[in-house]
Amino acid sequence: MKTLVAYFSHAGQNYVNGGVAELEHGNAEVLAGFAAQACGGDLFHIERVEPYPAEYKACVKESMAELKVKARPELARDVDVSGYDRVVVVFPNWCGTMPMPVYSFLGGHDFAGKEIWPLCTHEGSGMGQIEQHVAKACPGATVIEGLAIKGSNAAASADAVAAWLA
Repeated sequence: MKTLVAYFSHAGQNYVNGGVAELEHGNAEVLAGFAAQACGGDLFHIERVEPYPAEYKACVKESMAELKVKARPELARDVDVSGYDRVVVVFPNWCGTMPMPVYSFLGGHDFAGKEIWPLCTHEGSGMGQIEQHVAKACPGATVIEGLAIKGSNAAASADAVAAWLA
């Protein structure tokens, strides 16, 4: 099974264990690396043309404004998904859903007949309704039960990610 691991991650200031911490690499990026290693998948970084602010409060404000209008921000690059059977989509849970660039990515492709595996980081909210959001964004795809990992545990989650993908 040919796998693409498409991830959106936010480095800089992040909410971690009840406070704000500076992260060189976002937690979703760490999990994406584990996923690609576990299944031999190709990595693709989902990025907005205009990056989010590194500062936590500014990033939250901007992402909330996007969520309110259901924005689909322009992405910096694209990838051809036609040759993949499985797409692992990795992202932080922002306000109970995926960041808007993930919606841009999902909405920009035809995933009919493919498996979509949602993998999210969170700081207490888990997967929420994200699997349903993915199914709505990817008509005709099979959405596999997702995996939610607390962001502060991401660095120690290689085995959990590998077991989920097995």
